[in-house]
Amino acid sequence: MRPTVRFTALFTLTALASTALAACGSGSGDDPDTVKVSFKQSTDNSIKVMDTYLADIKKQFEKANPGKKVDLVPIKAPDSEYYTKLQQMLRSPKTAPDLVYEDTFLINSDITSGYLKPLDDYLAKWKDWDQFIDTAKAAAKGEDGKTYGVPDGTDTRGLWFSKDVFAKAGLPADWQPKTWDEVLDAARTIKEKVPGVTPLNVYTGKPAGEAATMQGFEMLLYGTGDGGSDPLYDKGSKKWITAGQGFKDSLAFVETVYKEKLGPEVSDALDPNFGTRVRGELLPQGKLGIALDGSWLPQDWLEGSGHEWPEWSKELGLAAMPTQNGQAPGRVSMSGGWTWSIPAKAGNPDLAFEFIKTMQTKANAQKWYIANSGIAVRKDVANDPAYVDAQPGIKFFTDLVADTHYRPAYPAYPKVSVAIQEAMEGVTTGDKSVEEAAGDYDEALKEATDNQVVSK
Repeated sequence: MRPTVRFTALFTLTALASTALAACGSGSGDDPDTVKVSFKQSTDNSIKVMDTYLADIKKQFEKANPGKKVDLVPIKAPDSEYYTKLQQMLRSPKTAPDLVYEDTFLINSDITSGYLKPLDDYLAKWKDWDQFIDTAKAAAKGEDGKTYGVPDGTDTRGLWFSKDVFAKAGLPADWQPKTWDEVLDAARTIKEKVPGVTPLNVYTGKPAGEAATMQGFEMLLYGTGDGGSDPLYDKGSKKWITAGQGFKDSLAFVETVYKEKLGPEVSDALDPNFGTRVRGELLPQGKLGIALDGSWLPQDWLEGSGHEWPEWSKELGLAAMPTQNGQAPGRVSMSGGWTWSIPAKAGNPDLAFEFIKTMQTKANAQKWYIANSGIAVRKDVANDPAYVDAQPGIKFFTDLVADTHYRPAYPAYPKVSVAIQEAMEGVTTGDKSVEEAAGDYDEALKEATDNQVVSK
């Protein structure tokens, strides 16, 4: 359920159009008593976290609102195809659902395209909105200052490591690296002393999509410099920043991982389904030493997931990703998340917001955070001991929010992200040097942003 999106070519959009139209049936406005809810359904048939949660909310809503019905409209597709299908649906009142699940990665792009309805009038009358933390609210705001979604949680990222692999390599069970070099040195030690194990996974390249950009590159880039300013976007000049030293150092880290064979085989790394293998196979089977990844991984290991791994909290350690040279604040994380949004062409927007309110009671929100291994964005849930104690790792990842960063939420970002993925892929395969990849990124950045760039 997390951001791994990549943009697809126009022919893909066209090819998927008929599927998208069929997925939503005859549109949301046909029946004023039915709210149509579209969401991303996992392509892994054993992962039913969202399906189970929404089925329960549907029952609650229909019981509390006699005569009203909920039509759940799952879109079963990889992330990249999900966005393509969703955007096709949003274009017409005949196909637009009443409620859609939006990744903050693309919400501003959809806002700019006129696909989403501002929710400010609803939010002003909803007392629970005051419980949402400001950073989560900001992720759903457009450049016009209006709010276009209600966040259902956030996430953070860090280093997962196998205690068994570390023991075999002679590395400490309480490993907490202070610099990038310490991360690479641990990977080199694993390569030397534990054959048959992939030392370190850093997602890379276009097939991994936003996972490469956010779990990989930005976890590096935002740990360069002094941490006081955004290394991708200059808010003062409202321009995107070309590849400076921090950008090149981040590419060099990726290059080192694959050049020294500290990561997976390049063919595996560039497999769009590799993330599923990391969660379902490599980590549970002790075949991966260190994974730079997200807070949501345990959802794949819970009872009923199909990949049950109740021992994970004893077999895996957690460490914050350090800044490049240990400079303050000493650690780095990136946060994203998803929101529930009402399409501009929804037929039953009022009913859709009532459904949001049912989903976002304190009890239901807490149930979702725990089931989805998410990080609470409601203050009342975050302060509830039952939430903190519900699952190992929740406190660790929640604490990272204090030092986390958010992607520049501007319409050009998705194209900038693809340019980053292309630069990563170039140094991963060895087809480009760091300097060449950085130079090509600068050119792609200019094209993606209509030359709204600045050097720093």
